[in-house]
Amino acid sequence: MQKTKKSIAKRFKLTANGKLRRRSPGQRHHLHQKSTKQKRNLNKDKAVSAGRQADLMRGLPHGL
Repeated sequence: MQKTKKSIAKRFKLTANGKLRRRSPGQRHHLHQKSTKQKRNLNKDKAVSAGRQADLMRGLPHGL
């Protein structure tokens, strides 16, 4: 029985359709240099690309 990779489970979220969502990087430092529009778009979760998702799903054998 394979264990769940906890580092993957903490960083990604599984959608109802079985796709992975991730947080956007770049929200911690130098926020005064970024425009309001850029910061607002960084708040949204992004979809994981199909090629990367296959690797990550191997670390989540039982889902989330």
